[in-house]
Amino acid sequence: MPERGNICFTVMGKDNDTPKVYVIQEIAGTRDGKPKINIMGAAEYGNFKFLLPELSQIIFSPGPLVFKLRQGLKNYTSKDYLLLTGDPALIGVACSIVSDITNGKFNFLKWDKQERRYYPIEVNLFEKGKIENE
Repeated sequence: MPERGNICFTVMGKDNDTPKVYVIQEIAGTRDGKPKINIMGAAEYGNFKFLLPELSQIIFSPGPLVFKLRQGLKNYTSKDYLLLTGDPALIGVACSIVSDITNGKFNFLKWDKQERRYYPIEVNLFEKGKIENE
């Protein structure tokens, strides 16, 4: 059985070559069986892999959480996505780790409240495009 906080499950009909959606932190309310948001729409982009439990606090002990995030993200590839959930500090650390693995190129899913769906966003931190008003 997978370790809590490091769960990966397959959505029916998807195989092991399917991209992963790395959920940084379990959704608030998960422990009580009443998650505050529904992330199932993100399943169209891959199999979920939950990295940290909902009550993880980086303020008390950053080292172990950084290590756990690094271990959970070590197999991140350019076809995978981050689902930016939980503590903003943990989100920042996870994006930094993935950026380190992929040389600044990674994907994440952005929730659009108006359309009520996730959109994939591709990031290249080292893009040399022209900036307007320069």
